[in-house]
Amino acid sequence: MPNTAANKQIHVAVGVIYNSQGQILIARRHDDAHQGGLWEFPGGKVEQGETVCDALARELREELGIVVTPSSCTALLEIRHDYTDKVVLLDVWAVSGFEGEPIGKEGQPLRWVKPSTLREYEFPAANVAIIDVIQSA
Repeated sequence: MPNTAANKQIHVAVGVIYNSQGQILIARRHDDAHQGGLWEFPGGKVEQGETVCDALARELREELGIVVTPSSCTALLEIRHDYTDKVVLLDVWAVSGFEGEPIGKEGQPLRWVKPSTLREYEFPAANVAIIDVIQSA
């Protein structure tokens, strides 16, 4: 059976990044990206041979210009979500420490938001469970 986009699984490391005021960083996806125009928690694909923490640290350095502080990542949850064109496995981690000031190095808008306001932003369907966990903590 050929591998199609519909059955391809993508493993993604996702960071719920907290600042010292307890706000969470969200980023807006580019309009031409998958789920474009929606807000997301930063992160990216886990490459072959990488641990999830290594992938998350690399992605946050590449996308936001921040360096994750060692031992500041805590596993939150895993989500498997089947979109019509791909299946994603989201490995979600809370990030409580980093060095540097986040900037959208790929031109993506960023916002620090209170956890209680996350539902005011439109996220991909797979992110709803992340918001549920954040708001129930």
